[in-house]
Amino acid sequence: MVVIDRWFPCSKLCSACGLLQDTMPLNVRSRECVCGASHDRDVNAAKNILAAGPAER
Repeated sequence: MVVIDRWFPCSKLCSACGLLQDTMPLNVRSRECVCGASHDRDVNAAKNILAAGPAER
């Protein structure tokens, strides 16, 4: 199990370059970052949670 801060912006953070998008309504399910990475919202969030968990210890 990975525990992170409740307000960590895991869906709005690009898992490839780290760019934080200002807003992302819940109806947006996929997006393309300016770095060229294409993200599914849930897969991107999972990658960011896995990366952030060990970093917060």
